[in-house]
Amino acid sequence: MKAVRIHEHGGPEVLRYEEVPTPEIRPDEVLVRVRACAMNHLDIWVRKGLPNIPLPHILGSDVAGEVEAVGDLVGDVKPGDPVVISPGLSCGRCQMCLLGRDNLCREYKILGEHVDGGYAEYVKVPATNVIRKPERLSFEEAAAVPLVFLTAWNMLVTRAQVRAGEDVLIWGAGSGVGSAAIQIAKLFGARVIAVAGEDWKLEKARELGADVTLNHRTQDVLQEVRHLTDKRGVDIVFEHVGAATWDVSIKALARGGRMVTCGATSGAQAQTDIRYLFSKQLSILGTFMGSKGEVLEVMRLVEEGKLRPVVHRVFPLKEAAKAHRVMEEREHFGKLVLVP
Repeated sequence: MKAVRIHEHGGPEVLRYEEVPTPEIRPDEVLVRVRACAMNHLDIWVRKGLPNIPLPHILGSDVAGEVEAVGDLVGDVKPGDPVVISPGLSCGRCQMCLLGRDNLCREYKILGEHVDGGYAEYVKVPATNVIRKPERLSFEEAAAVPLVFLTAWNMLVTRAQVRAGEDVLIWGAGSGVGSAAIQIAKLFGARVIAVAGEDWKLEKARELGADVTLNHRTQDVLQEVRHLTDKRGVDIVFEHVGAATWDVSIKALARGGRMVTCGATSGAQAQTDIRYLFSKQLSILGTFMGSKGEVLEVMRLVEEGKLRPVVHRVFPLKEAAKAHRVMEEREHFGKLVLVP
């Protein structure tokens, strides 16, 4: 099969389009013919060099396609079924897995990070990670759902427990996870203040339901938040930028506010004035992916049309390096998708 692999860490130039062996499945696994694989910033981090990445390696966490073959122990899907892959892999046996909190499993892995992923014509996964594709979605749209909507759902609903009437500040509104967060916060009746660095991205954020938009390049986000909330601050900050926005995020919170974070794109080292934490009784919540049950909940809402993936552009798989450059230069709103 054709696949894009990295043999070393580095820039987009290390992505090689080449012939590789088709994966062989075990009795409890499914082989999926990839019809679309959506990109995530995780792909860039893996490409540049995260620890314990086996080389050569195939990137890609978000896959939609058709079942090609099933193992002898698999009975609930069959060849030809259109499916979406839940990207979190866990043991299925430990206490956390059995409690439905499989993203806290000690053996937790992510497709495309710890094991070969979807930048290929075929990918293999455990049968428990295969979900039927919503009929209303194309393969490209379906691939744009799992990781970002799962992460945003876990952040806002599970961890921050967003409620109707609350103010939610969303950084990086033009990203995949940001565009998902806008929709989820609105679904729960919150007022969304979306932040991005380009006016055209802010227009698209408003189209998704953002109530207020701020351009961090031309506006003082903290002062604008204080003005919008009559100096009270926001109830939730949706943080995934990291060092560049951390201090503002802390100061933008109302008393009793919650900041939830899933990433550190601009840097992982940030200073926190602890006095803000105890005097305003703030909560800082970390999140990492989400459970398989949450994926199913998201997919149900997508099927009902209450949440929708945002696909910015589709690239042929062999142009993965070009797509990586677009992502790194932040020239997109929503998701970039690769098709074999």
